[in-house]
Amino acid sequence: MNVVDSSAWLEYFAAGPNAGRFASAIEAGKDLLVPAIVLVEVARRVMQQRGEDAALQAAALLHQGRIVPLDSGIALAAAKLGVDHALPLADSIIFATAQQYGATLWTMDADFDGLPGVRYVPKRK
Repeated sequence: MNVVDSSAWLEYFAAGPNAGRFASAIEAGKDLLVPAIVLVEVARRVMQQRGEDAALQAAALLHQGRIVPLDSGIALAAAKLGVDHALPLADSIIFATAQQYGATLWTMDADFDGLPGVRYVPKRK
């Protein structure tokens, strides 16, 4: 199972220098989990940059995976993981979701660097 962080989705959509590093995780639909907060973050950023139609197209691609809602179990785990690892709110939810499902978390966000189950890819210019 894979969870792809918002940073990696945005890199993939922008065909950035690291896009290929995330393609296999993103394109493995049945093994892809999408925390609902990732849907919010990606749709919002795409909407800001390219408009509502582009955001809806991006959301459709995220829906090829399984959208994971924020439930009380993930919320409480996110609270603890956020405190334990000094993660921002959205990152703690994403990390807790990956941990709950035993999924690999793919990201370019340095907040996740060194955490268990994370495939961190540093940003390239």
